[in-house]
Amino acid sequence: MKLAVAGTGYVGLVAGVCFAERGHLVTCVDVDEEKVARMRAGESPIYEVGLEELLKKNIAENRLFFTTDYERAYSDAEAIFIGVGTPEQPDGSANLSYIAAVCRQIAQSVTRDCLVVVKSTVPVGTNDKVEQYIKDNLVRDVTIRVASNPEFLAQSNAVHDMLHAARIIIGTDDEEAERQLLEIYAPFDLPVVSVSRRSAEMIKYACNNFLALKISFMNDMANLCELVGANIDDVAEGMRYDPRIGAKFLKAGVGYGGSCFPKDTKALTYLARQNGVTLKTVDAAVEINAAQRTRLFEKAKKRLMTFEDMKVAVLGLAFKPGTDDLREAPSLENVRLLLEHGANLVCYDPVAGENFHKKYPDVPLAKSVEEALEGAFCCFIFTEWDEFVRLSPEMFRRKMRVPLVYDGRNIFDPDNMKRGGVEYYSIGR
Repeated sequence: MKLAVAGTGYVGLVAGVCFAERGHLVTCVDVDEEKVARMRAGESPIYEVGLEELLKKNIAENRLFFTTDYERAYSDAEAIFIGVGTPEQPDGSANLSYIAAVCRQIAQSVTRDCLVVVKSTVPVGTNDKVEQYIKDNLVRDVTIRVASNPEFLAQSNAVHDMLHAARIIIGTDDEEAERQLLEIYAPFDLPVVSVSRRSAEMIKYACNNFLALKISFMNDMANLCELVGANIDDVAEGMRYDPRIGAKFLKAGVGYGGSCFPKDTKALTYLARQNGVTLKTVDAAVEINAAQRTRLFEKAKKRLMTFEDMKVAVLGLAFKPGTDDLREAPSLENVRLLLEHGANLVCYDPVAGENFHKKYPDVPLAKSVEEALEGAFCCFIFTEWDEFVRLSPEMFRRKMRVPLVYDGRNIFDPDNMKRGGVEYYSIGR
């Protein structure tokens, strides 16, 4: 089928590339001419495992195109997927201005009957508004159907998650829209859950908020484990065998970040307030996560007399390994606090350094772990990159002036670090 994708961020670009990989003819639309030029040349503007390789392959096979000309892209598309951002507003609600802008463009451009699919994460009821908005602004006599198709892509694993999803959620309010979406996803050969549009919108929020709850619960338990002498890793090991609980999202640390969990928890609580109810569990998750981010900083502040003029190494800036995304990354709040307390920071991340430099141009970026650790009085770890996991206690002891390590991702064995001569602090152990 001939598809168009509005937006080339994590959602839009991954979706467009994967649709092309499954045989569809795809045109991705973005307003940024420089970004479009890079993608046409086969360069992915985001770091995502396997994405650039598939992008180049499908460009070469003439199934994938990039443009700023939305009129040409949308005019004769059989289906248009909306994958633009819905950033958080100060009150926690979702900003739908980018969705509205694309809807205006679609209404002005389409010349044939078309399916419009909202892939962006949007509040319940948004698909209804999208349908009405497009119909109100149509300039030609065509039929527009609107469907919800929320994404469930984990950054650093997004391509795999799109091509080998556990399930595809489609939300439609008429049989023809459902038929078209089923045809689009037929080459993926994946289970499909077909529900109403509003249910599909709610499924996305319910999933992300449940996972945020799970992470926050484990961090709450980890903090209690420290007080009573238990080990959160042992507790998680015992929990993961219970099929009612599952093995994933049981790892304690300095909290969740990224583009989804922080934004979606706030958006759901906003939706609840607008309808006169309180989601006490989700409110608790937001509160726990906010406090968890700086837990190691507070430990270090108690241990050290001052950070003033002290070299401090920060390993890991991205909110998770496998991505260069810094959105809501716990590292950022800790960097801010360390700078405010006079620390001389040196930071290192294998892929997120360029994005970090845009936010903190005056903070030195090391080219290696060794350079970051050299002469440091203490070290904070905020991302569990594989190259950090492989570090030995001897590396910290040899390179640092004081081998004092605050590990926000529990990547090292405490006993091994102690035997290696490292003063080591982690979460819940």
